Amino acid sequence: MAGSYFPQWRVRSGTSDGQGQVIAADERLPMPQTVAMGVQHVVAMFGSTVLAPLLMGFDPNLAILMSGVGTLLFFLLVGGRVPSYLGSSFAFIGLVIAVTGYAGQGPNANLGVALGGIVACGVVYTLIGLLVGIVGTRWIETLMPPVVTGSVVAVIGLNLAPIAVNGVTGNNFDAWMALGTVLCVGLVAVFTRGMMQRLLILIGLLLAYVIYAILTNGAGLGKPIDFSSVANAAWFGIPGFAAPVFKAEAMALLAPVAIILVAENLGHIKAVSAMTGQNLDKYMGRAFIGDGLATILSGSVGGTGVTTYAENIGVMAVTKIYSTLVFVVAAVIAIVLGFSPKFGAVILTIPGAVLGGVSIVVFGLITVSGARIWVENKVDFSNNTNLIVAAVTLVLGAGDFTLKLGGFALGGIGTATFGAILLYALLRKRGA
Repeated sequence: MAGSYFPQWRVRSGTSDGQGQVIAADERLPMPQTVAMGVQHVVAMFGSTVLAPLLMGFDPNLAILMSGVGTLLFFLLVGGRVPSYLGSSFAFIGLVIAVTGYAGQGPNANLGVALGGIVACGVVYTLIGLLVGIVGTRWIETLMPPVVTGSVVAVIGLNLAPIAVNGVTGNNFDAWMALGTVLCVGLVAVFTRGMMQRLLILIGLLLAYVIYAILTNGAGLGKPIDFSSVANAAWFGIPGFAAPVFKAEAMALLAPVAIILVAENLGHIKAVSAMTGQNLDKYMGRAFIGDGLATILSGSVGGTGVTTYAENIGVMAVTKIYSTLVFVVAAVIAIVLGFSPKFGAVILTIPGAVLGGVSIVVFGLITVSGARIWVENKVDFSNNTNLIVAAVTLVLGAGDFTLKLGGFALGGIGTATFGAILLYALLRKRGA
């Protein structure tokens, strides 16, 4: 039992406590509740996992499919011990656009070049994981202590915030509807109990969707939802697979993104460790390898680079359900949906205002997850090193500060990540 590769997953009901029982990684809910939670995690990851490929000219259905495949691969590599979902990484967007010259509309004509760079990044990421598996995480923790990892995780949420806000402020109706969506999620989070409270993202989105349909299709106040595309879409279809093209310049530009993915993954695992009270450091190397191999596999067939998702960690923080079997269910759902153009058409009917409102909540949860790393690790902000590192990192990321060196451009998340690492290395007091 104790030496088995996978946990035994003891069954817990998880519904008797109005405040929500903690369901540990090696526990599980009854199957109906596990499926419901899996659906919620699909909803949580969906906006970002679809938005990232759209911004880069990738096939969103393939991104969904490979997120599910990557999550299952990650689950196998960590022996079902680390609760995480792998979705499209936003850290690639700026560099992919740079190396492909993508204009922002339709399929990316130079997709193969980007895929070659993504595969190269996955290889570097996997090698880092192998090194961590051999020598441990001490060297990473020296470079990226809690003040750095917390800052990097928080920056991801802050950097994504303008995407959510700008997408819902084009007209007055959408802006108010986005705030209404936030309110729907908030009301479900605060005033419901049991499984309804645990499904706050899903129920809040559905409630806002219904309200939007009533106000637009019914009362004619805004842009109505067009369901014709759903009727015309096929139930089953193969997504657009593509092969990588390996060009040295693109590979050199995209491979360093592995450092950002390491920082993300490290921060996410530290956050889950803090929330569950379990030290997951011994699985860090395997987690890096799982994420790296998933990125290689995704890039090899035309998908985006993937990363462990803070959106889903945010859901875990609210629901207190950390069962890794939930992510198996979510992954299987994503794989099935990836082969369904009908599903893609349904999702595309979700109004931008509603999806933007949910994104505001989820991106906010990412940001707070970073702050939670500081709190749980008792980061001392009376220490000027910590203060400067966190302050500068947050502003660099939130402001999307970009550095250009010849043809190389490092966007806000990358600048903030490397900036946090370098600042801490330069400013920390030796021997303190």
